[in-house]
Amino acid sequence: MNTENKLPLMKQIQEPARTIPVMAETDVLIVGSGPSGLAAALAAAREGVSTMLVERYGSFGGNITQAHVASIAWYRYEQTVEAGGIGVEFEKRAVEMGAAQKSDLLEYLDADTRSYAIEKLASLPNPMPSSPTLDADMFKYVADKMVQEAGIIPVLHCFVVNVIMEGDTIKGIITESKSGRQAILAKRVIDATGDADIAYHAGAPYYKAPKDELMEVSMNFGCSGVDIGKFLGHSAQKLSFIRDWAKETSGKEDGEISSYMVEPFNQATEAGEIPKDVKIASLWTTVTPFGEVKNLNAIDIPGIDATDVWDLTKAEIEGRQRAIWALNALRKYKPGFENAVLRTFGSTVGVRETRRIVGAYNITGHDVRNEARFNDSIGIFPEFLDAYGIVILPTTGRYFQVPYGICLPQKVENLLVVGRSVGGDKISHAATRQTMCCAVTGQGAGVAAAISLKNNVTCREIDVRQVQKALEKQNVRIK
Repeated sequence: MNTENKLPLMKQIQEPARTIPVMAETDVLIVGSGPSGLAAALAAAREGVSTMLVERYGSFGGNITQAHVASIAWYRYEQTVEAGGIGVEFEKRAVEMGAAQKSDLLEYLDADTRSYAIEKLASLPNPMPSSPTLDADMFKYVADKMVQEAGIIPVLHCFVVNVIMEGDTIKGIITESKSGRQAILAKRVIDATGDADIAYHAGAPYYKAPKDELMEVSMNFGCSGVDIGKFLGHSAQKLSFIRDWAKETSGKEDGEISSYMVEPFNQATEAGEIPKDVKIASLWTTVTPFGEVKNLNAIDIPGIDATDVWDLTKAEIEGRQRAIWALNALRKYKPGFENAVLRTFGSTVGVRETRRIVGAYNITGHDVRNEARFNDSIGIFPEFLDAYGIVILPTTGRYFQVPYGICLPQKVENLLVVGRSVGGDKISHAATRQTMCCAVTGQGAGVAAAISLKNNVTCREIDVRQVQKALEKQNVRIK
């Protein structure tokens, strides 16, 4: 899509001044309800402060529910050390409420293929990773229940367009919705937008890579009408490994199997059915007895700045086109997909990277890869990197501590930033952008915001030891 229809940058209008009604006031306001925002809201509410959660879409869950990111802990192996807390609670509640699947794929195979697969699995250096995959649609309901149980005030279909500042201190936000332009006042604000939108509007320093260096956005899709036994049987005979798609590993990952699938798309490209300049390769999760492969992570679109509405429009339309090309290729070239039909598109493209704040501390790739320890730890995360072609799996129990300082933007008070927008460099982003690490920063910030209120100090002045004690009571591993 070209951008010839963009208005010239110099053309402007003058918006008349107007009085904006205050729709609500709260102690802690969280903007964005992905894993980080949902964890932040739950953590703050459980500390006994009034908490409001504002979301631009019609459901909570962020990339889980909107972009169908189903496997939030696919890195988990026998020796993986987890932070615990709300991230793990997401999985447990989903399992309890029928919103997750943890099935043995071997049950779909015929006897001969099953024997072959068992033999292959026995030769792997580690037991298979073990974590449930979430059902994107049912997790919307799980998130609703968790929000209601915690007494959080929910606001859906509400987009934040500006902030309210008093000097260098944030006092609230300006929203647009079906109810019009309204304000929400808050004593503490947590930016869980994923794009550091609130920090950006507040004037906090941030970094954003050039467009051609940003990670790709994705359009995930799912299929039904698949012969699951045939599909898995063929896949078992042609096992893929992480080394087939990762550009850099530590070496120990090379023998780990993967759901990577590229051959049918290459065949379609050679036949002229997919444009040669379009790269399609798929990782898949979640098969069901009903002929469903619920999540095909096949469509990566480079060169998209997800803070630009023109780029987002291009990505949505192009992403669906590429998904249809991929589906047609699977029907023609992948055994088991002959009668497959589209089950669902992700509700929106999945975004991996936009703005990152300049934090009070900016975590580094060296920190992540060398088990860094911090006095202001608000949790831990396994030594797991997955971005920019780097794949490091936490199969040996290594982990790093997550410092509170990466959530503190410079030059703005009583604002905390969580999720993929925390302070850090390119390689650390390959860890901090992960769903479970987003939950760690979210839960830490939610507790910190609540305790800063109780002690009548700013988020920057807080005694982090009190935060750590409260987090430990919320079942978070700090050290």
